[in-house]
Amino acid sequence: MRAVDQRAGSYTEFQAFVAGAAGRLLHVAILLTGEPEPARRLLAGALARTYANWQRLRGDDPYDFTRQELCTAFARTGRRYQGGHGLLARLSPLERLVLVLRIYEGVAEEVAAAQLGLPAERVRVLCNRAVAELR
Repeated sequence: MRAVDQRAGSYTEFQAFVAGAAGRLLHVAILLTGEPEPARRLLAGALARTYANWQRLRGDDPYDFTRQELCTAFARTGRRYQGGHGLLARLSPLERLVLVLRIYEGVAEEVAAAQLGLPAERVRVLCNRAVAELR
């Protein structure tokens, strides 16, 4: 009986997290993909992986974990999102990813580099190139 109560409590906590963070995470996904529907699919996958790891995330920031999952999924499939609309459509998927992490999300260069598996210098170059392209 206790396991059922614990799962119900976890689900309630997860629902509260989604209610508070889904809007911003969806905006991140839309910035990455350039389209609302692919962004929703990308976010749904990231949220599913977050929920699957919810018990393990105790004490960690679920927003950071979900954003990491979102960015990882985008990095794996970014070439699918070459098109899209808006200003960021001119950027390569990797430039878009770095720009969204660094500028929109405010992730430190070293943290973004670690999350993306790139040297910090490469993240700096990609961010500078993306900003220059948008100017």
